[in-house]
Amino acid sequence: MSLPQQTRSPSFEYNAFLLLLGLVSVAFAFVLWPLYGAVFWGAIFALMFTPLFLRLLRAWKGRRTLAALGAVAIILALVILPLALLGALLVQEAAAVYQRVQSGELNAGVYFQQVYSVLPAWMTGLLDRFGLSSTGLIQAKLSAALSRGSQAIAAQALNIGQNAFYFVVSFFVMLYLLFFLLRDGAALAGRIHDAIPLEAGIKRDLSGKFITVIRATVKGNVLVAALQGALGGLIFWTLDIHAPVLWGTLMAFLSLLPAVGAALVWGPVAVYLLVTGAVWQGLVLVAFGVLVIGLVDNILRPVLVGKDTKMPDYVVLVSTLGGMALFGLNGFVIGPVVAAMFMAAWDLFARTRQKTVATPVAAALEYPKNEAGAPDG
Repeated sequence: MSLPQQTRSPSFEYNAFLLLLGLVSVAFAFVLWPLYGAVFWGAIFALMFTPLFLRLLRAWKGRRTLAALGAVAIILALVILPLALLGALLVQEAAAVYQRVQSGELNAGVYFQQVYSVLPAWMTGLLDRFGLSSTGLIQAKLSAALSRGSQAIAAQALNIGQNAFYFVVSFFVMLYLLFFLLRDGAALAGRIHDAIPLEAGIKRDLSGKFITVIRATVKGNVLVAALQGALGGLIFWTLDIHAPVLWGTLMAFLSLLPAVGAALVWGPVAVYLLVTGAVWQGLVLVAFGVLVIGLVDNILRPVLVGKDTKMPDYVVLVSTLGGMALFGLNGFVIGPVVAAMFMAAWDLFARTRQKTVATPVAAALEYPKNEAGAPDG
């Protein structure tokens, strides 16, 4: 006598397979996490420079490997090597500032005292009202803040030097991934597109929005910030202000935050120049900051970003700060991209839901028609 064979429902096996799929996906992400920066920037550069790869592919008659190698060489020469040179100059100037702070040559309290001594009476009274009249206390706080900042920069530079092997490995992993993403990116994107369990129209809209947001974020935020930082460093170098690369880099990072901007750096410097007798330098810095640095954002950002991907400034600010708090330096791209995809996904969901609700309502409102095509009654 044979025992009845146990049967499993197809849904049980399918759910078990989904659980296995989720577990191996999480495990794979966990394995990649130590090199997530290399993977992230490899994908970013691949998305940004796909048009360059396609142009080389047409010029070299479909030879994908050669076109990918050419694109990687151009990216290396025009983007990565200049950034490496800038990083070396930044570390050098940060170390010099740290030495000047440690030796007492650079004292923020002395600069504050020079500004405070020439302030009008109404402003010193306002400072008294807020408890800011104790110049000794403020000098101590400013000096301590400057010392902590310079120490942090020097420690970060030392950390990069100590982890040079990891940095080199990540760099070559990024270039390796960039090559294959350029060469085989279309096929890989097609496989990912087919595997996502969504309707074809939704997948098409989301993938198009994702690519648009990535390119707009990098072009609109990174390029504008880099240009503002370069202009700020140039005017600081022209006016013979110490450490122009350091201040220009700081202006570039602050330019990523719409509520702050590069004026937080050049503004106080201009005020210091004006009140300490360097009038023409201060006026030049104010004019250049307002008419050149300040207008770059208003003129170039709408051209580079476009209206479709424009996000409110408060969303950009919050998402950038949150992204950098979670992911470090990479967060200034990850944060706005996640915010833009969040807004795009909910906007797509709302439009899809409106169509779903409107269809049965429109069908219910249709009048029955007679054979001639005219409404009855």
